[in-house]
Amino acid sequence: MPLTSVVVRELGLCEYEPTMVSMQAFTNGRKKNTRDEIWLLQHPPVFTRGVSCRQLPNRLLPSTMKVVDSDRGGQMTYHGPGQLVVYLLLDLRRRQLGVRSFVSLLETAIIDVLGHHGLKADRRPEAPGVYVGEAKIAALGLRVRSGCCYHGMSLNIDLDLAPFSWIDPCGYAGLTVTSVVEQGVTTSIESIQLSVLRELQSGLGFPTMMKSKELPRQVA
Repeated sequence: MPLTSVVVRELGLCEYEPTMVSMQAFTNGRKKNTRDEIWLLQHPPVFTRGVSCRQLPNRLLPSTMKVVDSDRGGQMTYHGPGQLVVYLLLDLRRRQLGVRSFVSLLETAIIDVLGHHGLKADRRPEAPGVYVGEAKIAALGLRVRSGCCYHGMSLNIDLDLAPFSWIDPCGYAGLTVTSVVEQGVTTSIESIQLSVLRELQSGLGFPTMMKSKELPRQVA
């Protein structure tokens, strides 16, 4: 099977910190013949802060809510059940992709998925992500190391949006955040996940997929 093929891991509900450590271990251990991977999952409620973030959630934050410092780019965001998280562990050099073109590819994939479900979405050059009207519906945050990336993007499908009001989402005070369901589209996260995977397969040009429900052995 050619190296352009991709391993897709459908991991279900995963804690943020162990997943990040697994991505770091996978990326650190990559060889020239390591296949690229896409991890599809959801996280329990957690705030994550990117490498350039200095803000903290406000005092309304429940004492049980986790705040994790992440090594991805970007500011602060929220993850929770009902949000599809897509982690892309790719050798960008092998795929001849620059970071900007890769970000554009990811945004286009989400825009096309939402379009298939009747939602008109677009991007903003000054603020990476995908928006429906003035509201943000998908966020991006990547880390690139030696030409290989990890972390990825999150798409709000059917989750509690209240925690976004406790922060400046992605560093923008007063930014409205929305979800697929809030926009009036009734669908399952499984259906959206399949659509996202199809768009990524088309955009990245990988011919075949090998599916798994487990982390790679070397990082499990």
